[in-house]
Amino acid sequence: MSALWPLPEGVCPGTRRSAGIGYIPDAMRAVVQRVSRASVTVGSAVEGSIGPGLLVLVGVAEGDTEADAIALADKLAALRIFQDDDGKMNLSIHQAGGEALVISQFTLLADLRRGRRPSFVAAAPPSRAEPLVEAVAERLEEIGISVATGRFGARMEVALVNEGPVTVVVEVHGGRVR
Repeated sequence: MSALWPLPEGVCPGTRRSAGIGYIPDAMRAVVQRVSRASVTVGSAVEGSIGPGLLVLVGVAEGDTEADAIALADKLAALRIFQDDDGKMNLSIHQAGGEALVISQFTLLADLRRGRRPSFVAAAPPSRAEPLVEAVAERLEEIGISVATGRFGARMEVALVNEGPVTVVVEVHGGRVR
């Protein structure tokens, strides 16, 4: 057992309150996966699909703004997580000629600190979250990246082939990536 355990009362492991890193309850959050292909299906219809690129699952928090959405999209466009000719992660999605599949996922804002059932009170209501997820997709398109999306609020099936595997988490608060 680690010397960190047991933790003092009131210290929550993996949160900014305990170690200065980790969970930010009021941040826009994205799980980003480099994929060779990905698709999202609603019912029996394919809603969106991409070839090589990024699958981006976006969770919008209660206090998030359009500045957060733009900062997230700009970070996604600039992430150098695609391989160059030497096999090093040196290329952005734009440089690699990749596409993006952007899907809303409020469960990324789950608070698991108490009990066994996740709490989603930190997630923005649909009326606030949908325009911000759309703003992420629109900003990526403005930058010149081909974008497909899921259907907001629908029960979706997401299929992907993670390339690498490469998966990163991006958090944005106050218009800045954290």
